[in-house]
Amino acid sequence: MKTLVIVESPTKATTIKKMLNRNSKVIASVGHVRDLPKSTLGVDVDDNFEPKYINIRGKGKIINELKKEAKNADKVLLATDPDREGEAISWHLAHILGLKEDAPLRVEFNEITKDAITKAMKSPRPINKDVVDAQQGRRILDRLVGYKIGPIIWRKIQGGLSAGRVQSVAVKMICDREKEIGKFVPQEYWSLKALFKDNSYEFYADFIGEIQENVKVKKIVPSNEEEFNGVIDELKLSEYLVSKNEKKKKIRNPNPPFITSTLQQEASKKLGFKTKKTMEIAQSLYEGIDLGKEGAVGLITYMRTDSTRISDEAIESTRVFIEDSYGKKYSHPNRIYSKKKNVQDAHECIRPTAALRSPDKMKTYLSADQYKLYNLIWTRFVASQMASAQFEMHSIDINNGPYVFRATGQKLIFDGFLKIAKEKSEKENKLPDHNIGDKLKLAKLEKEQHFTQPPARYTESSLVKTMEELGIGRPSTYAATITTILARRYVKLVSKSFHPTELGITVNEMLVEFFPTIVDEKFTADMENKLDEVEEGDISWKNVISDFYGPFSEQLTKADELIPVVEVEEEISDEKCPKCGKNMVVKRGRFGKFLACPGYPECKTTKSISEEVISTGVKCPKCGKGELISRKSKRGKVFYGCNTYPNCDFALWDEPTGEKCPVCGKLLVKKVYKAGEKIICSDKECSFKGK
Repeated sequence: MKTLVIVESPTKATTIKKMLNRNSKVIASVGHVRDLPKSTLGVDVDDNFEPKYINIRGKGKIINELKKEAKNADKVLLATDPDREGEAISWHLAHILGLKEDAPLRVEFNEITKDAITKAMKSPRPINKDVVDAQQGRRILDRLVGYKIGPIIWRKIQGGLSAGRVQSVAVKMICDREKEIGKFVPQEYWSLKALFKDNSYEFYADFIGEIQENVKVKKIVPSNEEEFNGVIDELKLSEYLVSKNEKKKKIRNPNPPFITSTLQQEASKKLGFKTKKTMEIAQSLYEGIDLGKEGAVGLITYMRTDSTRISDEAIESTRVFIEDSYGKKYSHPNRIYSKKKNVQDAHECIRPTAALRSPDKMKTYLSADQYKLYNLIWTRFVASQMASAQFEMHSIDINNGPYVFRATGQKLIFDGFLKIAKEKSEKENKLPDHNIGDKLKLAKLEKEQHFTQPPARYTESSLVKTMEELGIGRPSTYAATITTILARRYVKLVSKSFHPTELGITVNEMLVEFFPTIVDEKFTADMENKLDEVEEGDISWKNVISDFYGPFSEQLTKADELIPVVEVEEEISDEKCPKCGKNMVVKRGRFGKFLACPGYPECKTTKSISEEVISTGVKCPKCGKGELISRKSKRGKVFYGCNTYPNCDFALWDEPTGEKCPVCGKLLVKKVYKAGEKIICSDKECSFKGK
């Protein structure tokens, strides 16, 4: 019996193909095949918000191939990703291919390994329409917000901008933080520490405060030097005596395994990866890595999840690995992590598909960035199943008259999970033993002035963390949200921190005044909860949209009438227009920034921005006038374009060699592969490859 298996990604198709029998054919849909049209709203607000789906332009060839293969197959199985988006893609595929959605045709797996694939193929299920409806609700809600507010922003502020249910809240958070920083007034305070030193000991103790009548210590934080000098003068009158010497045991548990948001945060902090890069690398690790004789295997479980759940099989196999590798005392019998509120617990955490595949064993099969991320995921997961670390905490209080100093230290008793997950914060700090009443010898007092600091600007890591805590968006949307607000120039990254631009502040102020619910954190979080209820089958997505759209349509009418036209200042350069002498302004085009005369349309002079470019010395094959230079796209990717842009738009993603193809005469380029560098033709239709 011939079986057709449809997945989303070509890489995933290649990996799975090798795990199935010869009677199975695996084809990729390459993402969505049907969606709302781009040119119109695509939602009939007068007919209960009925969506008007169309086949995506450019997908005709793939759709025809899918129809042909489905017709020739005895059975069709839809193996798209195990989330809302994947369920919706399966539903659309079923519609296009004329399949019954209530038939057992949907297969779902959390990892791409032979055992997981084989098991999934044996137990197909019907498409879950509640999950599809949750995706439809989100898609249509976002379409209404974007396509209704967008044109107002274009008319009143600037063309090419957008608003979104999640992106606009993220921009507001960044703008609000900037306001907090602007209003912040630093407060002075002082600290004091004492160095006690003798032949038998040397350690620092921090000034805590003053003993009250009830023997409790009142914390003292002097706000100026004069106030502190009075305390120091009194300290000179008495001896330093040990009043408390306490030791107690402290247990440190490992962190739970990664979910999407915590993986993005840690990859940002420890590896310097942007959220988008993290998700792209995680996708490649999930879809399959060629392990030589073993073939292609998915190294991690599905990377879009908000659950820390671990399967019993994974717990058991990891326990065996820990005991074999480190000893029985390092394993934990069964560590379960608490489930957060509103977590969709259908999927497991992000973990390695096999603990036996340690990062060191996988290193030769992975790129440098893949190895870094896999090492992060593997270490976090294996550590999560190990025994707790144990410390001896040591505290010494030293009295001087009514004043108290305190020294704290710690000693590692058992490393537990820290054997593989060492952290800087767990360094040992041993204190000498003292008896109560011992006199200590003061070496010096060190006072230091401080000022309170304003709240820190959001980084990618802290923005994701805060959005997750507030329930804004879903882990799978964070990377796209950050990419969008940067692309729209609402915010910019300066030293890895988000700063709102003038444009972002202008758009945000307009949305706050005229669309307060759209940018309200609580409203956005409540909407996420309602979409979760749709997935559970508790409410209808059309009711959710209907409840939202009534007040929203009133806001639209009011906004269009009352919002004034706002002029956003253009970035003016020092470059003079060679024709009319005016200072040229910075514009943005398809291939990045360029200079244009502000006298347009009377003066149409344009000029490329030549800063931060490297010439290749290769003549442009299209216009024959300019030469190809290396530039960076707005997303930071290097490309090679004509230096006469925008007059000539020729561009290549790969570095040109300057030589011509011996087969077709087009430019040859350097193509970098894992195995090394090759010379190929820039024309994709040409098959020439050189060394």
